[in-house]
Amino acid sequence: MPARPLIDLHAHSTASDGTLGPAELVRAAADAGLDVVAITDHDTTAGWAAAVDALPAGLSLVRGAELSCRWQGAEPALPLHLLAYLFDPEHPELVAELARVRQAREVRGERIVELLRADGIDVSWTQIMAAADGGTVGRPHIAAALIRAGLVATTTEAFGPQWLGQRYRLPKEDTDVFRAVALVRAAGGVPVFAHPRASRRGRIVPDSLIAELAEAGLAGLEADHEDHTPEEAEYVRQLAADLGLLVTGSSDFHGSHKTVRLGAHTTAVEAYERIVAAASGVTGVASG
Repeated sequence: MPARPLIDLHAHSTASDGTLGPAELVRAAADAGLDVVAITDHDTTAGWAAAVDALPAGLSLVRGAELSCRWQGAEPALPLHLLAYLFDPEHPELVAELARVRQAREVRGERIVELLRADGIDVSWTQIMAAADGGTVGRPHIAAALIRAGLVATTTEAFGPQWLGQRYRLPKEDTDVFRAVALVRAAGGVPVFAHPRASRRGRIVPDSLIAELAEAGLAGLEADHEDHTPEEAEYVRQLAADLGLLVTGSSDFHGSHKTVRLGAHTTAVEAYERIVAAASGVTGVASG
């Protein structure tokens, strides 16, 4: 590995709501000059095998997922995302929970489309499912349908309050965050809180919750992220230091759904090595 490796630990493929297939994703990561990339699709490991098979020489792959979670300590419950690295993809309890969340996403998506159609908006659930091509269905797939219909110009506009951000937004049946941390650890994985201070996304959890999660097995916090201001990123780094947690940085790449590029934010090699050392799920990191 180079003296200053480029490590991006948060990227999505068409296995969930990215626009590049898993094989395209790892090739794009190599083209971007990355040394390590993580595939972290929402609530699924469906892209792992194709990414490993297509892994270019010189690129290492961290297999992971981004888990859709909820904290019930606020009203309404607060949504949050947990990055899970190098866990056993066949751990029975985790497999069952991810399947439940994916099914809930699908039910929610179909209900959103029904609401849109009830208001005379011509979008097709069948076409949305076809476009997802077996990937975990989410609001970005509905946003893409709105763009195809000429109703909005961008994904950002589709996620505005008059569309999927508020008027046509429905809650998801996500995993309790403490259960998610426990399941990831039981599966030999390493859990990291994704973009924990991103106030532009909405409400954020209190520091006291992060401290409780650290006691329950949370390993790290994602600090450098497109949705964190420099001040928020620094706050996260200091909080991680106070709690003894590792710090990651990453692009949260989604292809053309977002403007951020692979490697826009990166993780220090020391944090990466801590993640690899702490994992006992999948065997090591796949290397091309």
